[in-house]
Amino acid sequence: MIGVLSAGIAPGLALLSFFYLKDKYNAEPVSFVLRIFLLGALLVFPIMFIQYVFETEGMAGSDFVRAFFIVGLLEEFFKWFILFYFVYQHAHFDEPYDGIVYGVAVSLGFATAENILYLFVNGVEHALGRALLPVSSHALFGVIMGYYLGKGKFSLENRNRCLFFSLLFPFFFHGVYDYILLSIENWIIIIVPFMFFLWWLALRKVKLAHDITISG
Repeated sequence: MIGVLSAGIAPGLALLSFFYLKDKYNAEPVSFVLRIFLLGALLVFPIMFIQYVFETEGMAGSDFVRAFFIVGLLEEFFKWFILFYFVYQHAHFDEPYDGIVYGVAVSLGFATAENILYLFVNGVEHALGRALLPVSSHALFGVIMGYYLGKGKFSLENRNRCLFFSLLFPFFFHGVYDYILLSIENWIIIIVPFMFFLWWLALRKVKLAHDITISG
């Protein structure tokens, strides 16, 4: 049990630390970051229940619907909801990069809880693959979501567009990710370059968030 918990938690905390330490100017309170992480973890249970209902009612009629709506949209909307209603107006959210920190925190909270449950059911031998794909992808979706939330909060002219993008792009990339896994037989050939692309995009958003902070 301890081995499963350790293997389930370690990737999420490592990735959260990586993006947290990239906050160059005014580091966020660890206690508040961990609170958002825990809120993300708690999302697993209502989301799993809703997904179970949708699937038992036959609403996931195709790989496309399941990937983009039953998984992608549902999971990203709930993470976005937490960020918008618990973080967006908070005093600690005082620079553009903070959106990335909290976006990663809520996403990795969800991914970590999901990862622990998966490893309990399927075995700790899947830990490495889970760390490289599902856990990492959630972190990268969180970077993209948080970047646009941060940009929107500190941009009067593009606020509504950025808020829309903060949900649209994570939903789209999450849907693509799951659709590759569900519908392509040799998915590893496609998912590896796709993950490299997501990492490139996320690290670019990190740089752009810092640039906005400097220019602002």
